[in-house]
Amino acid sequence: MQQEIRKQVIKNAYMHGGKADISSVVGKLISINPDAKKDMKTLMGTIRKYVDEVNAMGADQLEEIVNTEYPDILIKEKKEERHELPDLPGVNGSVVMRMAPSPSGPLHIGHSRMAILNDEYVKRYGGKLILRIEDTNPGNIDPDAYTMIPEDLKWLGVDVTETVIQSSRMEFYYSEAKRMISEGYMYVIEENQQEFHDLKLKKVPVKERDADPSVNLEKFDKMISGHYSEGEAALVMKTDINHPNPSIRDWIAFRINTTEHPLTGSKYSVYPTMNFSVSVDDHYLGLTHVIRGIDHLVNTEKQKYVFMYNNWKIPEYFHYGFITIPDTILKTTIIKEGIKSGKYSGWDDIRLGTLKALKKRGYNPETFRKYWVRSGMNKSNATFSWEIFDSMDREIIDYNTERYSFVPHPELISLQNAEPLKSHALLHPQRPDSGFREYSIPAQASVYFPGDEIDKINEGEVIRLKDLCVAVKKGNKLVYSNIEPEGRVKIIQWAPENSGDIQIFHPDGNIDKGKLEPLATEKRGVVQLERYGYVNLDGKNGYFLHK
Repeated sequence: MQQEIRKQVIKNAYMHGGKADISSVVGKLISINPDAKKDMKTLMGTIRKYVDEVNAMGADQLEEIVNTEYPDILIKEKKEERHELPDLPGVNGSVVMRMAPSPSGPLHIGHSRMAILNDEYVKRYGGKLILRIEDTNPGNIDPDAYTMIPEDLKWLGVDVTETVIQSSRMEFYYSEAKRMISEGYMYVIEENQQEFHDLKLKKVPVKERDADPSVNLEKFDKMISGHYSEGEAALVMKTDINHPNPSIRDWIAFRINTTEHPLTGSKYSVYPTMNFSVSVDDHYLGLTHVIRGIDHLVNTEKQKYVFMYNNWKIPEYFHYGFITIPDTILKTTIIKEGIKSGKYSGWDDIRLGTLKALKKRGYNPETFRKYWVRSGMNKSNATFSWEIFDSMDREIIDYNTERYSFVPHPELISLQNAEPLKSHALLHPQRPDSGFREYSIPAQASVYFPGDEIDKINEGEVIRLKDLCVAVKKGNKLVYSNIEPEGRVKIIQWAPENSGDIQIFHPDGNIDKGKLEPLATEKRGVVQLERYGYVNLDGKNGYFLHK
């Protein structure tokens, strides 16, 4: 039983980034041997002992044990759980769906959920996926977002069928508004908008609500022509003044905003609010299904009034639960201020949660799709798991990711070897066809050694320089030994004397400086730096991905 416990602890650690989880190991062992439950105290003590031992190992030592003692762990079971999104209701042939971001900046990881879920359904049923850039609030627009958003979607593998920019449809919105005013569904309020809000809370209509449509049309034309200043007039959609939710009672559909628009300049100063433009566009663009967050539930109820007044078919709506993404900077205003002040280098600063930042770190775009499909269309609120996300990414990238050596905080240590030595290691330990990393180390050479490791080695202690040789510490030197040690010894990462300088940036703001082995200095893209983690290399800079 001891050997089985050790094997399951090592397997669990190997499959989960080097750290074994006690509860997972317990469950696995009991499923293998139900009688183990009879003495849980002894079982837990033994498991805890092995978990502590294995979790203290370096990645290379763990990998070496797996390769030599438990190679069967490397044979992945193909019983992978299949995750699929539920069928959409009311599908009759193909579908028309949309993504509707505001151009306040590029997309972030939260937006990727909306994009991928819509894309998955259009790929399943066929039809159109519309990118509608909702830019009718000129005070909250980053002009670069018009190009950044399509770039982000392309990187995610989202297939956009058609792009619609709302600011190019202003005359159309005016025409629809005038038609609905003439039919008595909208009215203009003037000057004292605070009174409008106060009365609404009391379920009391303002006097303008019953004005003749011709009067409201005249006032709306005055709004468009610039007769009113900002805040002096607004166009309101009639709903139910007695509705239990004050937000749904008569809501503002057009307001005056004199901020210059990056695309249309000062041509327009009266803009539709989101609920009006979205309703009109969803109808005329032929939307069949709308998938969005639960935070839009109230907006959906507001928009249904526009559909009902016009006898339009209402799309099928689905609202997924809110996702909290911990330890991640997403708020556009904070990021913009940080870029302006110099705190952040740009939208792709790896401390951020933008897709550009996550791409720079080296995440595979397929990871986003896998995560959100697995999360599904749950209506319950949830917390995003970086641990699961990173595990999925690791599973996707590992097989094609070459291994190299990185020595952080390096010290040049003398290696007393009478004869030249050769280092010989596969670029990928599970792929014999991957090629080799080979170095010739001359006699009486020096090698780079992790600065924080040398003091942890006792005088006379035997160690192994990974894939090179066995050595003994004597003073501040290492002396080559041709005697293979009995039992396990520390495996130390090293790098040749002609290694290159590199600095590795972490998402928490830390920077590790060190030496990168020569064969890796010209590499670009994601590699695994042994005993360190996955890193996206870009010249003399590297960006930490995950363990």
